[in-house]
Amino acid sequence: MSRPIRWIRPRMCSFLAAHAAAMLVSGLALSACGGAGETPAPAPTSPADPAPPGPSVPDLATRSAAAAATAEGVGNACAPIQPFYWEVGDTSGRLASGSVPANGGQPAYTGATVMPIASASKWLYGAYVVQLRQGALSNDDVKFLTFRSGYTRFSRCLRSQTVDACVAYLNNGTYVPSADGLFSYGGGHMEKHASLIGLGPLNNAGLAAELQARLGSDIALTYTQPQLAGGVATSADNYAVFLRKILSGQLLMKAALGTHAVCTNPSTCSQALNAPVPSSESYHYSIGHWVEDDPVNGDGAFSSAGAFGFYPWIDASKSWYGIVARWDTSGIVDPDNPDSGGQGFASARCGQLIRAAWLDGRPR
Repeated sequence: MSRPIRWIRPRMCSFLAAHAAAMLVSGLALSACGGAGETPAPAPTSPADPAPPGPSVPDLATRSAAAAATAEGVGNACAPIQPFYWEVGDTSGRLASGSVPANGGQPAYTGATVMPIASASKWLYGAYVVQLRQGALSNDDVKFLTFRSGYTRFSRCLRSQTVDACVAYLNNGTYVPSADGLFSYGGGHMEKHASLIGLGPLNNAGLAAELQARLGSDIALTYTQPQLAGGVATSADNYAVFLRKILSGQLLMKAALGTHAVCTNPSTCSQALNAPVPSSESYHYSIGHWVEDDPVNGDGAFSSAGAFGFYPWIDASKSWYGIVARWDTSGIVDPDNPDSGGQGFASARCGQLIRAAWLDGRPR
């Protein structure tokens, strides 16, 4: 019987090296002869050895429970916005949802509740233009859809108007040279853009039909005023169809998410004039949607919060979508101009918590 490897003396090394092919233990013997110490070097890791375990991925039940507990929380950012409806899903459909009542009362909203969605309309119009251009936006398209066109005097549309009539109304179509190239959140950019690309003669019904022709008739929506940036009314169920079509790649907006993004916070960006989020948040704005990439609080999600509290999102990995849906007009300076203050950021705060809970399976 051969001696244990650690007893092999240095003077045997040359002999073992010369006869390695004939010895069954040659590989081990040679490794013991590499240095002056007697302890052999550890054997190399085989490619077949299992990798160290990574972080656990929460299952669907864990994600759903965490999201529900967060949405129904009494001490977080979701409590102040009750009542509301929420859901999370993927390309296959809705995976979790709930109707959260106010103060233990009856649910006020479901996925089928139709409501004005204010600035969540912007994402729909951005996706429409991307589809119309087959994914190849012009420089002008990008400028208008990232709110740097200089059309910053928008006020409101009347319900009976066409797009062109709205552009001509009050100061809606006024071009401000000093604002050209600077980010300024408002409805004038999309209204003028729609007129320039041929949608000027369309009224509410015509706009709805035109968007459905490009985005799909399975996305039911109406316009309450011919305002591309804020005039849509729809339900969470129908908006979810839109988000799932983005995730699946049926709509070209999937590739456009986060592209051409511009800075938006006047406190941190010299190219920004105004934004509807607190100065503590430094997001970017892409093609009709926000990129929630604040260096401190952001997670890179894509979203389009509306002033009445409708908050749709897609996570940074483009794997999940979510919606917080409610209609709250408190804080609105001008009910006919959905960009004038409102509840969008409050819903976003709740939706961000639901998203975080979903992603890691821990209630917030």
